[in-house]
Formats: sequence, C-alpha cells, structure tokens
Amino acid sequence: MRIHHLDCGPARPLGGALMDGVSPGAVGRLTCHCLAVETPRHGVVLVDTGLGLRDMLRPAGRLPAVNSALLRFRYDPDRTMLRHMKRLGLHPADVRHIVMTHLDFDHAGGLVDFPRATVHLMEAEARAARAREGVLGRARYRPVQWGDTARWRTYSDREVGRWYGFDAVERLDGLPQEFVLVPLPGHSAGHAGVAIETPRGWMLHAGDTYFNRAEIFDEPPHCPPGSAAYEAAMAWSSPLVRAQQGRLRALARDPDAPVVLFCTHDPVEFVAFSAWSERQRAPGGEEDTRAA
Repeated sequence: MRIHHLDCGPARPLGGALMDGVSPGAVGRLTCHCLAVETPRHGVVLVDTGLGLRDMLRPAGRLPAVNSALLRFRYDPDRTMLRHMKRLGLHPADVRHIVMTHLDFDHAGGLVDFPRATVHLMEAEARAARAREGVLGRARYRPVQWGDTARWRTYSDREVGRWYGFDAVERLDGLPQEFVLVPLPGHSAGHAGVAIETPRGWMLHAGDTYFNRAEIFDEPPHCPPGSAAYEAAMAWSSPLVRAQQGRLRALARDPDAPVVLFCTHDPVEFVAFSAWSERQRAPGGEEDTRAA
C-alpha cells in the first residue's frame, strides 16, 4: 500500500498567524489535505478530492463567493487531485473508490473528475447535501461538483461497529478491511473520519472535525481566532464539534490506541506528514508512503 498526502486546495487567507498559528506576515496558509492510496487489488482509493479541475479553471458559479473570498484559494490546476495523480504516474481511470469525510465544496470539487469511481459517505451527509437547507447548506453543498450521484454508496448509523471506542462502518463495499468510515457529525450532519490501517498502525483523517492541531494536541486546547471564527461559522452543530474534538483528544492521548490523526486544513500537519512520508518511503518495505 502506498499513501500519497496531497494538498488539493491551497488557500492563502489574510490574517497570517490569526488563521494558521504560524505565518509571520499578513497572509496565512491553509491546506486541503487529501489522500491517494495505491492498493494491491482495489486500484487507487482517494480520501476526499479537494477542488476539482473545473473549480480551478472557472470558480465563479461553482464555489460560494463569500467563502472563496475569505479563503483566497490559489486557483492552480496543477494542484488538483487529477494533476497530482498524473505527476505520480497514476491513471485517473484507476480510481475505483473515493471515501468522503463530507461533501463541502472544498472537499468534493474533484468528484466530477473521477466519474467511474464509487463514492462512499454517510447517509446523513448525502441527505443534507441533497436538501441544501438554509444559507449554510446552499453555500457548502454545490451539486455542480458531484457528477452522477447514482454512484454514491451511503452508510447508515445502523451499519456501524466499533473502532477504538468510536462508532465505525467497518465494511465499505468493494474496499478492503483496512478502510473504515468513522462517523464524526458536528461540522456537518454526516461528517466522518476515514481510518486506514497500515503496517505501522492506524491513521485517521479527521476531516474538518478540527481546523488546527492546537485544538487536539495543546493543553489547554485552543485555535487561532481567525480559524476558530470560520470553524464556528461552518459548523452544523458547534456543541457536537466540541464533543468530537474532546473524543479525538482522548484518542490522541490513549497509549493503547496505535492511531495517528490529522485534519484537512492545518498546514503544519500537512508538512509533517509530507516529511514523514518521505522518511517512510522504502522500496521493498511494508509500506511506501509519498507526499506532494
């Protein structure tokens, strides 16, 4: 199994460290941390897709204007999942499955770039996306990005088992048991984490359950004020977001849980996982991980 960590929606919001906690100037940095996983028998599996090629080329009408103005995306087609894959020598037709944390515009934009892939997500998220209720629902969910929704495979709360104390969908149709969908509602109605088992333990892509590593790994937990404001504005349920963050903090501190976790938008985490991937890249080893 080879795991590529890819930034498929780089953003440069104003605010510097007020947004990301580290940037010294007036401009901050946020990422859209996606995964492309090469599997032995199931083709390439994506975790989220970031912004798609059409979003990068013609963002007006495809992306919500207010959010785009705040985040200040770098509209570079070469940063899409489609172009990343081509640079890695992977063929888009080899993408058979896409596992979604949720369907927000900055996560689902590339779905239309992989029209043959089965899309796995929680049933509650599919229902919320189709309803597009309220101002927030209309902003975050962009049907123009989805392509044919008949290829969606949704999972209900009745299908869950357990994974390190969390509810979990342990059997995703057509995927090996190394892929687990972990419901984490709060940021959106059907938000989920995606857990992947590797020879060195589990990694959990926590999506937008948190926006900055300090919310999970610092004591006391905190978030840069700009990111905290955006996180709150985009939350379907802020109390649920806080509850899920508390559960992730407990997981991160559990010595009996061989799990590393990361979120979508933290640039420091992305750089760390990129460097980690480079160190772990070993021909003939158990796992080959790469980042770009």
